[in-house]
Amino acid sequence: MSVSSVFSTVSVASQAVGLQGAKRRIVFVGLYELIAIVASSLLFMAIGQGAGSSGAMAVVASTLAILWNLSFNWLFERWEARQATRGRSVLRRVVHAVGFEGGLALILIPLMAWWFGISLWEATVLEAGLLVFFLIYTYVFNWCFDRVFGLPASAQVLAPQV
Repeated sequence: MSVSSVFSTVSVASQAVGLQGAKRRIVFVGLYELIAIVASSLLFMAIGQGAGSSGAMAVVASTLAILWNLSFNWLFERWEARQATRGRSVLRRVVHAVGFEGGLALILIPLMAWWFGISLWEATVLEAGLLVFFLIYTYVFNWCFDRVFGLPASAQVLAPQV
């Protein structure tokens, strides 16, 4: 069985459940941040931070990211629902990923500088490395999530009115 057919099978089954609204956001954020905490901890440890400090920073960053994620995705989907073109093109996914990660960077850079006792410049360089990883991760995660759970109502093609 190919990966594509697995995604199609899971997507059809998931769409029957009707994962929309708040339930969709909770599942999305929970899965996204669980993976992000593990990845962030490993990345912080790779640059020489202690495991305890890295893990704690990853949890704090994740908590802030959850709050930002809920806010950003709510705003993004409100904007998306008003667009004439439905669906999620590559450009729309890139705009989503850049907007989310850019906003989060503005929150996390000063926090990481303080937490790790490094300069704002060093925190910016650290965030740049994390940003490259998370831009790719965000794009891939969103694509996979939509393949498995279907598009949110805001991005679905409307049935023609008869």
